[in-house]
Amino acid sequence: MKMMIMLLLLFSQHASGVEVYEGVESVLLPCQVPADVSRNSTAAVWDRVGLSNPTVHLRREKSASLDERDDLSGQNDFYKHRTSMRVDALQTGDLSLTLRNPTVSDSGTYTCITRKAGNDLKKIHVQLKVKEPPVWPKVLAAVLVTLSILAAPLGLFVYCAYKRMKDREALQPEVVDVPHGKESVLLPCKTTAVLPQDVTVEWTRSDYSNMTVHVYESGKDHPDKQHQDYRGRTEMKNEHPLRNKDLSLTLKDLYLTDSGPYTCTVYKKDGHVLLQKVVTLRFDDLNPEILKVEQEKSVLLPFKTTADLPQDVTVEWRLTDYNNMKVHVYESGKDHPDKQHQDYRGRTQMDEDPLRTKDLSLTLKHPRFTDRGVYTCTVYNKDGHMLLQKVVFLCVRVPQSEEVEEKEGEEFVLPFKITDDLPQDVTVEWRDSKNMKVHVYESGNNQPDKQAQDYRGRTKMNEDPLKTGDLSLTLKDLRLTDSGSYTCAICKMDGDVLLQKVVTLSVRALQPKVVEKLKVVEVKRGVKSVLLPFKTKAVLPQDVTVEWRLTEPKLMTVHVYECGKDQPDKQHQRYRGRTEMDEDPLNIKDLSLTLKDLHLTDSGVYTCTVYNKDGHMLLQKSVTLSVRAMLPEMLKVPPGQKSVLLYCKTRPDLPQGVTVEWTYSNNFKVHVYKSGKDQPDKQHRDYRGRTEMKTEDPLGTGDLSVRLKDLRLTDSGVYTCTVYNKDGDMLLQESVIITVTATLKDTMAEMLPHHLCFRQRRVQRAQPDQDHRNRNQEQEPLTAEETV
Repeated sequence: MKMMIMLLLLFSQHASGVEVYEGVESVLLPCQVPADVSRNSTAAVWDRVGLSNPTVHLRREKSASLDERDDLSGQNDFYKHRTSMRVDALQTGDLSLTLRNPTVSDSGTYTCITRKAGNDLKKIHVQLKVKEPPVWPKVLAAVLVTLSILAAPLGLFVYCAYKRMKDREALQPEVVDVPHGKESVLLPCKTTAVLPQDVTVEWTRSDYSNMTVHVYESGKDHPDKQHQDYRGRTEMKNEHPLRNKDLSLTLKDLYLTDSGPYTCTVYKKDGHVLLQKVVTLRFDDLNPEILKVEQEKSVLLPFKTTADLPQDVTVEWRLTDYNNMKVHVYESGKDHPDKQHQDYRGRTQMDEDPLRTKDLSLTLKHPRFTDRGVYTCTVYNKDGHMLLQKVVFLCVRVPQSEEVEEKEGEEFVLPFKITDDLPQDVTVEWRDSKNMKVHVYESGNNQPDKQAQDYRGRTKMNEDPLKTGDLSLTLKDLRLTDSGSYTCAICKMDGDVLLQKVVTLSVRALQPKVVEKLKVVEVKRGVKSVLLPFKTKAVLPQDVTVEWRLTEPKLMTVHVYECGKDQPDKQHQRYRGRTEMDEDPLNIKDLSLTLKDLHLTDSGVYTCTVYNKDGHMLLQKSVTLSVRAMLPEMLKVPPGQKSVLLYCKTRPDLPQGVTVEWTYSNNFKVHVYKSGKDQPDKQHRDYRGRTEMKTEDPLGTGDLSVRLKDLRLTDSGVYTCTVYNKDGDMLLQESVIITVTATLKDTMAEMLPHHLCFRQRRVQRAQPDQDHRNRNQEQEPLTAEETV
């Protein structure tokens, strides 16, 4: 009995996700990315789809003084003290998440995201399904004690049930590391189960829409059912895999693109899964080189190999950490400058015959400060498979750099003096940290038409800077927003940078600038309005502008107060009619904002900024708003009940363009209401004909409840009602957890021998009075055989 219960705790990792029984100690959500991607990331984030605070776990990059570290300050409270990642996750690319003590309410879609400076580099979705443990082992124990006199037939019954569970075993996932240069690898899959000879063994690539890698069926391999990328490259390790219980697969002629998860599944003739295992193939980490150079004439990005490469390969150098720009392409025996990014044309060079010399190094001429970053060289065969790859970190240091501090309203000189003799046809260009053109000197003259509008009339250079060697820039009427780094670049006509200097400017306010600490406001959905507080002691002039903005996750103008009145035409349409400030906020010094008719999507960071008429920032405050969904209602359905009402009620008179969608734990669509009517074609087939809305006009009444009929044991789980507007924004979300309880007879029905069912039907047909039998059926006791 103990063995049977242990079998129930095993979990299986499918191509679409992970399944686990509630009660296990932990579950692993797999996520593998290339090591160069994770090392180049500043953070790895696990989110859960559909939560108002989706953050499950956050890992920050390694810094000079600290190792990788978890940042759980913004973690959803539901996951506190339950998640962990490998200590070297960002270094190895193994971003898998361990979730402890999983429950049914943990079921859902989880997203593994690698980020670089706020931008998403790669996303991997993992579907987790946590199921309630079956009750039939406990029922069997009770039956064993009660019916000990039927030990022999019942023992046979238990053995068959155990064998049935044993056949459906889920093997633990495994990771196989492969050193570069190895020609083949074994994907292990061994079992202890006795498998029938008519099963199908199928290896699939789980991360590429179930690409078929190998099929063994009817006692032989079936190469015609393989994906073409794997034909001739796979082989079952054992000649008689079913008899020897070894379903391992040998994969030959390895490519870097072969890395990823592989799933071995054994099916019966009727399609039922008997066994499943996931093996993740991972190549050893690449060894990146770090180059630190100053602005020299050229730099060599090294890449030498010992591999014999065919002549039809493509060698591609890319700058991979910013815009993924093509730096150099070598193909069909020659360079292809037409495939380069324009910033690198005429500045790169490879060996004349790199494939013969096995030297794929790249010379980058006239390196600029902006050339710093991660460079990746990849070698592809004619089918597009990666054969080799090398990563080089390039850091171009600027020899001259200064930091200065000045007061607001004054003028300042950004210094840059040189002793080199410069040709008269160069361009001198000053840019700010946003890459906006601050000042341009070209063809012997200043070019105000090429300046950014914010700097026109505020900059000045010497009359003959190239002759005097003084390229300093005077910046007048300093503003707080002028703080930042300024880069002066001297460029030739072809764009090559000859010299470069960076000056960091810090502008201090003449009067105290108030930037209040971040405040957090948390409300439950259903509250009609919330106050985003901002009171000040400062005396503000009447010509200031007060602007509330949503700054995270999207930038939207929420409310504008200007010229003594609100400006609804400057609001984002999403907030029109939903915001309100005091009638005279400047006199009473209360700039708080009331936000009405709250939605789940209103969660985020709201920033209130006060500007004077010249655009200078006087005051600023940020408020974090968290609109939480209500806790899910839990319903326990008593035995014999045929239907249950999934309750969801909101305000009446919802707009007619919304969509109401009920979903099950695993994102099955249970019921969809759109365009004023039900949409049965969008339901999952298991729910068709079994659901109906409680009212005929759900949007008018606000009653979005759905009745689920013809209840089954498998209907237990989490049901979520979500309301979307026509733009796809989530307006409302409610969850209901139902548990369908079963009688002993219901639980054992699936496992009763068929002949008992036939006998019962024969007994029923022998009854002469059909109506009388129906009326008294519930009161008639079961015979011993029928009870079993």
